[in-house]
Amino acid sequence: MSAPEPAPARWPRGTLLPALGLILAVLSVIAAGVGQVDVPPDQVLGSLLHHLGLDIGPRPTVAQGDNALWIVRFPRVALAVLVGAALGCSGAVMQGVFGNPLAEPAVIGVSWGSAVGAATVIVFGLSALGNWTIVTAAFLSGLATTLLVYAVSRSGGRTDVVTLLLTGIAVNAVASALLGLLMFAAGDDALRAITTWNLGSLSGATWNAVAAVTPFAAAGLAAALACARRLDLLALGERTARHLGVDVERLRFTCVVVIALMTSAAVAFAGVISFVGLVVPHLVRLVAGPAHRTLIPASALGGAIVLVAADMVARTAIPYQELPLGVLTALLGGPFFFWLLRRARGRLA
Repeated sequence: MSAPEPAPARWPRGTLLPALGLILAVLSVIAAGVGQVDVPPDQVLGSLLHHLGLDIGPRPTVAQGDNALWIVRFPRVALAVLVGAALGCSGAVMQGVFGNPLAEPAVIGVSWGSAVGAATVIVFGLSALGNWTIVTAAFLSGLATTLLVYAVSRSGGRTDVVTLLLTGIAVNAVASALLGLLMFAAGDDALRAITTWNLGSLSGATWNAVAAVTPFAAAGLAAALACARRLDLLALGERTARHLGVDVERLRFTCVVVIALMTSAAVAFAGVISFVGLVVPHLVRLVAGPAHRTLIPASALGGAIVLVAADMVARTAIPYQELPLGVLTALLGGPFFFWLLRRARGRLA
C-alpha cells in the first residue's frame, strides 16, 4: 500500500493578510508610477504624502508628473483595487454558498447579466437616479440573473455542478445576444462603451467612479465576512448546518445578494472581467485552508493584487496601446479552469 500524500502546507493565519496587504501596497505604488510618464516610487509616495498634508519625501520632478498621478494613475489603481477585491470576494462567497469549486460570477452569467442592465441604461439614455442609474440597473439585472441560475441549478435540495455550468452557458448566450441587439441600436458613443464592457477595461477610471464603487464593495465585503462562520458550517453539509442552527435558504439568498451587489458594481465601471473570482479563491485556499474568515478577506486582497498587476501590464505592454483587461485575465484563468475540470473529473472517475 502506498503512503498517503502529505497534507499541503498552510500559511500561518496571522501573517497571510498582512503579507497580502503589503504586496498590494507596494504593487500599487509601482503601478501608479509606470506609464508614458514614469514617476519613481519614492516620488509617488512623496506626492501622496504631500496631498495628505505631510511634508515628507520628494515630489514628482517630471513635467506634469503630479497631474498624471492624481488625475489618471491614482484613480485607476484605486478602481482596480476595488474591482479586484469585489471579484475575488464574490468568487470565494459563491464557491462557498454553491458548494462547488467551479462557481464564479462570470461563469454563471451574473457579469453578463449586469452588463445587459448597464448597457440598456446607456443605450436608452435613462437617468432616473442620476449617476447611480447605471450601477442600480446593473445590480438589479445581475441579481435577477443570479437568482435565475440559482433556482434552475438546484435539484433535490442541492446545487448540481453540471446544471449550474450549463445554465450559466445558456444565460451567457442569451445575455450576449441581448448585448448584440443593444449594440445594433446604439449610437457611436454607446457602442464604444458597450464594446469596452465586453472586453473589460479601467480606462474610464475617475474619482467619481471610485466613489460610486466604494460603498458597494465595502458593504459587500462586510456582509460576506458576517456570513463567514455560517459558510464554514454549510461546508459540512446542509443537514448538518441546519442542525447547528443555520437557516440555509436565508444564508444562500443573502450571499446571492452580496455577490450581485459587488459584481454588478464592478461590471458597471470595469466591464466583464472573467476568472478573477475563480482563480484567486483557489490559490488562497491552497495556502490558507478553507476557513472563510481568512478566505474571504484574503481573496479580496488577492483579487486586488491580480487586477492591479493585470491592468499595469495591459496599459504598458505595448507603447501607446492598451490591451483589453478581460483578455489578460482570461489568458490566466482559462487554462486554470480547464485544470479544475480535469481535476473534478478525475475525482469522479
